[in-house]
Amino acid sequence: SVKEEKEGIIRFEVVKNDGKPDSMVLLTGLKNIFQKQLPKMPKEYIARLVYDRNHYSLGVVKDKMRVVGGITYRPFEARHFAEIVFCAIASPEQVKGYGARLMNHLKDHIRSTYDIQYFLTYADNYAIGYFKKQGFTTEITLEKPVWMGYIKDYEGGTLMQCSMIPKVDYLHLYDIIDIQKEEVLKRIKKKTKSHVVYPGLTCFNDKVKSIDPEKIPGLLEAGWNPEMDTIMQPDEQPEEENKLVTVMRLLVSEMQNHAQSWPFLQPVTGVADYYNIITDPMDLKTLSDNVDDGQYSTLEDFKTDVQKIFDNCRTYNESTTPYYKCANKLEEYFNERYQFHINELENS
Repeated sequence: SVKEEKEGIIRFEVVKNDGKPDSMVLLTGLKNIFQKQLPKMPKEYIARLVYDRNHYSLGVVKDKMRVVGGITYRPFEARHFAEIVFCAIASPEQVKGYGARLMNHLKDHIRSTYDIQYFLTYADNYAIGYFKKQGFTTEITLEKPVWMGYIKDYEGGTLMQCSMIPKVDYLHLYDIIDIQKEEVLKRIKKKTKSHVVYPGLTCFNDKVKSIDPEKIPGLLEAGWNPEMDTIMQPDEQPEEENKLVTVMRLLVSEMQNHAQSWPFLQPVTGVADYYNIITDPMDLKTLSDNVDDGQYSTLEDFKTDVQKIFDNCRTYNESTTPYYKCANKLEEYFNERYQFHINELENS
C-alpha cells in the first residue's frame, strides 16, 4: 500500500458533506462499501451517518474518484477523543495493506487537526483482530463520563480504545520499527556470538555416524549443555500416530496462514445470538488445542471438526457476506491440502 501510494495508484482523502459534487461522489462510494461490507447494519442508518455533517470520512481512492475503502469518524475535540463509526475495505481490495495504511493516515490527520489523543470504537467479533493490530485494546482507560452518551452503543459489539503516542509518526511507523530492530541487533552482536556463522561439519564425509555435541563449533557458546538432550527428548509415540499428528498440525498451520482464515482464528465472542443458533461451535484455535491434546485418533475425526467451522459460518451468515465467502474459499483450500497430505502419507 505504501508503494501504491507513492506511485499514485491510491490516495487518502478526507471528505465531509459540504454539498460539493466531488464530496458527494466520494461519500456515496463509501456508503455503498459500508452497506455491502457491514450487512448487519441497517442501510438507512449507514447512509444517515455517512452524510451527517457532524461526521467526517477518510477514504481510500483509486482512479480519480473510485472509493475502495475508508473510515467514517466523529471528533469530540472538547473531550479529546474521536469515535470511529464505520471502517471497511472493499472485498476485492482486501489483504493489500490498505486497512493498516488507512488507520495510520487517520491517526496522523486527527492529531494534526484536533486536540485529540484517543479513538473509541465498537468492534464486532470479526473486526476485533484488525483493531488490535492497529493498537486498539479492550482496556478502556478513559473515564465513562467522558464518552458515555456520546458514542453509539452497538449490541454485541466490543468497546475498544486506541491511545495515540504523541512522538510517533504513524505514517513512518514501519521505518521507525526497522531502525529500532537494527539497533537491537547491533547491541546483541556486541554481547553474543549468535551472528557468527561457522563452517559446516565435514566429518560425516568420512562416514562418521555421530559426533559429540560439545565438539560442534559454537554450540557451547550458544548456551547448550548435556542436560538439554535429556530434557528435550520427546515422549515415545508410535511412528504412525506421530505422522497423523504432524499432518493435523500442518493442516491447522496452513489454514491459519491462509488469507481468508481471519474470521475463524478464535472462538466467536460478543455476538449475542451466535450460540443460540450454533450449538456445536468450532474455530482454528480450539482445533489446534484439540490436536495438541490428542483428541483426534484419525484424520477423519479431525476433518469432521474442520468441516464444522465452514458449516457453522454458512449457517449463521448470509451468502452475500465476506464471512460466508471466506468459509467457501478456506474450505476449498483445506480440501486441496488435506488430499495432498493424504497422498503423501500413502506414498511414504
